[in-house]
Amino acid sequence: MFRLFSEELVNRWMDEKTARLFQEEASALPGLVLNEREEADLKLLANGAYTPLRGFMDQDDYLSVLARCRLADGSLWPLPITMAVTPERIRELPRYGPVALHSKNGELLGCLFLSRIYKRNLREEARLVYGTEDRRHPGVARLIREGEYLAGGKVLVLRRPENYWSLPWEPAETRKTFKEKGWKKVVGFQTRNPIHRAHEYLQKTAMEMVDGLFLHPLVGATKEEDLPPEIRLRCYRVLLENYYPRDRVLLGVFPAAMRYAGPREAVFHALVRRNYGCTHMIIGRDHAGTGGYYRPDEAQDFCEKFGDELGITILRFDNAFYCRKCGQMATARTCPHPQDSRLSLSGTRIRELLEKGEELPAELTRPEVAEILRDYYTRGGDHPGGRDVIMESQAGAPPGRILPGQELPRGEGKE
Repeated sequence: MFRLFSEELVNRWMDEKTARLFQEEASALPGLVLNEREEADLKLLANGAYTPLRGFMDQDDYLSVLARCRLADGSLWPLPITMAVTPERIRELPRYGPVALHSKNGELLGCLFLSRIYKRNLREEARLVYGTEDRRHPGVARLIREGEYLAGGKVLVLRRPENYWSLPWEPAETRKTFKEKGWKKVVGFQTRNPIHRAHEYLQKTAMEMVDGLFLHPLVGATKEEDLPPEIRLRCYRVLLENYYPRDRVLLGVFPAAMRYAGPREAVFHALVRRNYGCTHMIIGRDHAGTGGYYRPDEAQDFCEKFGDELGITILRFDNAFYCRKCGQMATARTCPHPQDSRLSLSGTRIRELLEKGEELPAELTRPEVAEILRDYYTRGGDHPGGRDVIMESQAGAPPGRILPGQELPRGEGKE
C-alpha cells in the first residue's frame, strides 16, 4: 500500500504568539546545536519543501525509509531527514519533551518536540542510501562524522529574515508566482554547477513542452571543489539576462545540502520540486552522483520505478554534447557522427580548463559565464571561509571498495 501525495504544504513556522512565548522560555529548556545540513533541513521542514515531513524522523520512519523508500505510513520518501546527537548530549536530554535548537553561532532557531533518541546502523544506512560503504563517498563520510545516535520528533521553527540573494526559496512563494504568471506546466532544473551549453540545451528543449522554467540551484553545503553559490548565481543571472526569455524563467534557490545519493536523491529532488509547484522535472545522466558510484542512467531508472506516484513528470535526457559536424548541440539520439566529432561538456571539464589557465571555447559555455569563471579562478578560487563544506574523504582506491582499516563501525538499527 502507498499513499498519494497531498497538494497542501506542511507549515511548521511558529505564529507570532507562539514565537514570543518560546523565546521567553527557551533559556530554561535543554538545547541542541545543529550542523549546517541540519539547520538547512530545519528551514525546509518549516516552509513545506519537505512535505509531508513535520520534523526530524523518528525510528519507525527512519527504518521504513531505509528499507523501502517510504515513511511508516506508506508515503513515498527516499532519504533519511535526521538530526544527530552525541552520546555526551544524550545524557543531558530528557527522554521526550521540548528541546531548544540553536545554530553553531548560538542563534535560537526553533523547538524539537523530542519523541525518541535511537541508534542507527551506519553500515546499513551507507549501503542502502548511498550504495556503498566506502568512506571516500562524501555522504558516507558525513555519516561517520555525525555518529550513531539520532533524535527524532516534530519541530516548530522561528521565522527569521532570510535574504538568499533576494531570490525566492519558499514553496508557497513559488507556487503563487507560477499561478500569477499563468504557468500551468512548469519544469524544474536542479543544479549545483554553472550552466554550460549542455544544460542550456536540455532546459530549452524542455521549455518547448511547458509554460515556464524554474531554475532551482542548490545553495547549501557541497563538496569543497564545487563553486561557491555566490559565483554560480552570478553565472545564472548573466545567462538568463542574455539568452533566455525573461517572462518564461524563474530563478530561485534551494538551500539544502547535497547528499550525493544518486538515485535516491533524484527522487528526493523530484518530490521537493513538486512541492515547489513544478509539474515536470529534468533528470539528466548521473543525477546527484559523484565519483562513479552510480551507473549514468541509474537515477533516471529509479525515478521511473515510481511512476505517477511521484506527482511530477520526469523528463529523461541523454548526455548532450557539441557536434562539430552538425554545428550544434545534440545527443546520441539525434547525431550520427563519431566520437571524435563530439565535444563533451561537463562542469568537471570546465574546471579542468580553468585551473590550467586555458580559454573556455564558445561551444562549452557562453562568453559572459566564461568571464565570471575566469575571474574567479584568476583570483585563486577563494572559497567562503567557515562554510561546512562536505569534504571528499580518502583518495586512491576505486569507488565501491572499502579501504583497509576503514570499515564502518558496526551499529544496530534498533535499540
